[in-house]
Order: sequence, then C-alpha cells, then structure tokens
Amino acid sequence: MGYLEGINSPDDIKKLNDEELSALADEIRNFLIYKVSKTGGHLASNLGVVELTLAIHKIFQTDSDQVVWDVGHQSYVHKIITGRKDEFDTLRKLGGLAGFPKTCESRHDCFNTGHSSTSISAALGIARARDLMKENYSVIAVIGDGAMTGGLAYEALNDAARYTSNFIVILNDNEMSIAQNVGGMSRYLSKLRTDPFYTKTKEDIENFLDRMPKFSKKAKRVISKLKGTVKYIFTPGVFFEQLGYKYYGPVDGHNIEEISKALIAAKKIKGPVLVHINTQKGKGYSFAEESPDRFHGIAPFEVETGETHGSSVPDYSEVFGDTMCTLAASDERIVAISAAMAKGTGLFRFSNEFQGRFFDVGIAEQHAVTSAAGMAVKGLIPIVAIYSSFLQRAYDQIIHDVATQNLHVIFGVDRAGIVGEDGETHQGVFDLSFLSHIPNLTVMAPADYYELRQMLDYAVNGQKGPIAVRYPRGRGKECLGQRIPLEAGKSAIVKKGEKVCVLAAGSMVDTALQAAEILMGSDIDIQVVSARFIKPLDEDLILKIADEFNYIITLEDNSRSGGFGSKVLEFLNQKGINRNISILGLPDEFITHGSRAELLKILGLDAEALAERIKNLF
Repeated sequence: MGYLEGINSPDDIKKLNDEELSALADEIRNFLIYKVSKTGGHLASNLGVVELTLAIHKIFQTDSDQVVWDVGHQSYVHKIITGRKDEFDTLRKLGGLAGFPKTCESRHDCFNTGHSSTSISAALGIARARDLMKENYSVIAVIGDGAMTGGLAYEALNDAARYTSNFIVILNDNEMSIAQNVGGMSRYLSKLRTDPFYTKTKEDIENFLDRMPKFSKKAKRVISKLKGTVKYIFTPGVFFEQLGYKYYGPVDGHNIEEISKALIAAKKIKGPVLVHINTQKGKGYSFAEESPDRFHGIAPFEVETGETHGSSVPDYSEVFGDTMCTLAASDERIVAISAAMAKGTGLFRFSNEFQGRFFDVGIAEQHAVTSAAGMAVKGLIPIVAIYSSFLQRAYDQIIHDVATQNLHVIFGVDRAGIVGEDGETHQGVFDLSFLSHIPNLTVMAPADYYELRQMLDYAVNGQKGPIAVRYPRGRGKECLGQRIPLEAGKSAIVKKGEKVCVLAAGSMVDTALQAAEILMGSDIDIQVVSARFIKPLDEDLILKIADEFNYIITLEDNSRSGGFGSKVLEFLNQKGINRNISILGLPDEFITHGSRAELLKILGLDAEALAERIKNLF
C-alpha cells in the first residue's frame, strides 16, 4: 500500500519524513495523470508543484495560515491533500470539484482565484486585515513567473515592499506561463537559474562583507557603497532585495528538504520575503514535459500516447488564426498581438509566418490594448486576440486609448459566451454588455465559420475605427443555411417563417435553427435571424420584424443585463413600438462549471427549451 491512500488532511503530511514525502510525490503525479486523463484539466502546472505543495503543507497549517494560489490552476495537489482526493472523478464537472480554489469547497481555500497576477495583492490585503485584527498567522502568495508578466503583480510587489509584518511570496519559476515566458523579468530569472556567476550564495557574500574591518565615518560611507556594489554584482535576487524583500533562492523545487528549509527561514522573518523556487512544468509525465503548453489545459487524453480525444475539425480559434494569416499575406499593415496565448487564440501559425509582425506581450492585457493603440496611430492594423473574460482586464484601455481616438484596432474576442468547465472566472458572458455601449466601437458575432471569415475581412478592409468580433470556444459549423454576403450593419435572415421571429446572436443562431427543426412537426413556423451586428443594430430589419410579427424573441449567450436583447428592446421603446418581446440570455448570476451543453440546458437556452417556450406562446 502506498502513502496516498492514507492522506486525508494536511495533518497526515506532517507525519511523513522527507523520503516518504518524495515517494508520496510520485504517487500524486500518477494519480493526477490518471484522473486528468479522464476529466481534462490543468495538468502540466500541477505536475510541477507537487513537492512545493507538500512542503507548504508540511511547514504551514493551511486551515489557519492563509495560502493564496495565483490563478489557481495549480491547486489540484493542494485539493488532494486537503480532503478532496475522492472527488477527483468529478473535477470540473457540473456539481463536482472546481478546477480552481473555492472558499465554499474547503476551509483550506482562503481566496477564490482564476485570473492571473492577483495573488500578491490579495495576500497583502489578508495580511493587513490580520494585523489590524491583531491575529497571528502566516500569509503566503504562491505566484508563477508567468504571472509576473502581469502589471498587477508589480503594483502589489511595490506596495508590499514597505510592509513590516510577516508576508511571504513564493515565486514558482518554471520558465512558462501557458506558453514560453517573454520579457525582461523572464530573462532575469533565467539568469538566476542558469548562470553560475549568479548562484553564489548571498549568505557567504554578506558574511564576507560584514567581516570587513571598521573604519572612520568617511571610510565607512565608502565601504558601505562598496558593499552595495559587490552585493549588486554577486548576489542573486538583487532586484527583489532592492525592492525591500528578503530573498531566498533559487531553491530546487523538487527537493522537499531544500524547500522546507527556505520556508522555515521565511516564516521567521518580519517583513516581506520572496522565496524563489525552480520547478519543471509537467514533471513526471514525458508528454507534458515535452509539451507543457499543450498540457497546460488539456482535454481528456490517452495516458499511454498523450493524444487527446476529439475531432480533427478546426475550432473557432483556428479559423480565426488561419483567416488572419490569409489577410496578413496581402496587407503588410496587419500585425497581431497576444497576451501569452498565441496557441490558445489561434495565432501560433501567424507567429511563425509573420514573426516580425507578431507580438506576445505576456500576461498583460492592458498593455496589449494600449500598445495596439500606439501601432494604430501610426497606420498599422493591429489584431488583438484575447479571451472574453481576460479582456475585462483591459476595459479602461479599450475606452480611453482606443475608442476615444476612434483607432482602427481589431479585437478577436475568443471564448465568448458559455465556456464550460473552467467555471465562473472564465465564462465569457459579459462582453456584449461591456463592449456594446462604448462609442465608436463596432461589435459583431458570427453564427458560423463563413460569417467569421467575412467579419474579419470586413474588420480589416471594410471599416475604420475599433471593431470587436466575438466568437465561442470550440468547434462550430462551416455554414448554417445559405452563404449570405456580409453587409455593413446588416443582419441576415437564415430561415424564413411567419409566426415567431428569433433574433439570435452568434453561436445561438444554431440553437434557434435546431429549435425550428423541432417545431417542424407543428404548425408553428419560426423565422431565424443572425444578428451579425450587435452594434450598430440593423434598425431597418428590426422595424420590419416588429411590423410583421406579434412575437419576437432575442437569443444570446451573454448576460441579459445590457446585452443584445436589451439593445433591441431599448430601440423599439425609443420608437414607441410595443411588441411581445422575450429576451433570452443568461441570468444575473455567475455561471458555475460544467459542460457547455449541460449549462445551456439548465439555463433554458438549449434548442429543446427554446422550442418549448415558443410552443407556450400559442
């Protein structure tokens, strides 16, 4: 019998010695590989933090000490240790274990996370609350070097540097975010990792300097400057030391004894401490070691081959990326910007074929948008591809730097609508609401691949000014119904009918067409319209529909509040037109994790629910 079977709480970790913990680490890796191969999830990041997580639970008491996991996709090992091991068959499934920390799941989860670069800020807030309330516990932020490309991390690092109470930052350095890291911090950490010149221990240097003889005040000032210079040249982690942090590292992130020593030392320090841990993303599973980006967030796969289950049909991101390559081949003004998501957003091919015109800015969505604005000012046509829920982070930049100047920046809003298994923090259900009220900004939503290609061509060649094209995660269809050419500001009637008109946005057009098929056996004939343009609305067609139909339904996978349906209703209200309009969309709540199909069914937005609702109208 192995050790894992006996691990039901962090207290069980504390009973094992370092050799036994190393054996447990191997068991946990095998457990993770097997379980995630069935459910899908974030595998590579969790394989890399097994020893680090074990050491944290060995040294700290996580039901009282507060550990904030940045992003949180590396918290699976933490969940295994804290009593959730038996729930891993339900990982990321409806009603099951979440893929990120959740305070509602366990007292060992102190803060909900899901987006990058937030942990130091959140942990510092917790530490300040601890001190104001005169309580006594350790506060630890665990942040990856990928998350250190995000500006919020530096804002928090800067603020925490003047803190005088116990505060620990663990930098999990694996040279990766989702893809290979970029930028100056990445180069700096790489130098600490690999250059022998930088791996001399700080303690030896400081001891040498402290043993220097005493001199006069003037000589002391000179010696003090000399000390600073020598420390700057020879001491690893000088960047963090200069900020005001006590620095420990680099530490082998797969040696539990070394990690434990560093954490014990950090726990005793009053003031900010940074413990620099080197780990290997994907460690222990050869396919994940070789392709950590592919195994960052992976669908169910075969353990023996590392191959995922699924179709060879391209998804929306791939169609987006291929179309951008086609457009860029004939227009040298086109450039593409990714926020550490070249593969996820379909821009990997672009990055290879147009290397000088592709820019990965790291996990820095705000910078991505404003740098795009700078390019547009000088006549380039920047394409910024960002997941819908991540684009929320750049809201001010979209308004202030792009829209107010009416710049020709194109936003590829990927993963729009219900995303599924990653849950609340990743559902792209607010973009229609937060984009469609911004002046100068055109917002489009394709129903299929044909419309997506047409919209991207229009975004580049048909209109100046800011344009957002939002499209869902996963695979769609090449064409729904007929290929109706795109016209500026115009919707498309994809199915004619007489009794009810369904105005659908984007991926929900297919749902409306499926509902029409369900109703074919009845005498209820529905008309289906692909809205195409969310802003500006096709006002002429809406007025025509209001004149011809007593029943109008709007359908979208966005929040009902401020979404497409709200805009249609507001327009008709302004025209003094009163019709029976049903606005179907997402409720005023955060949408949990589960498959897209399951969630749409529960929310009453699948084809069967729509058909039933239409039947009830009559």
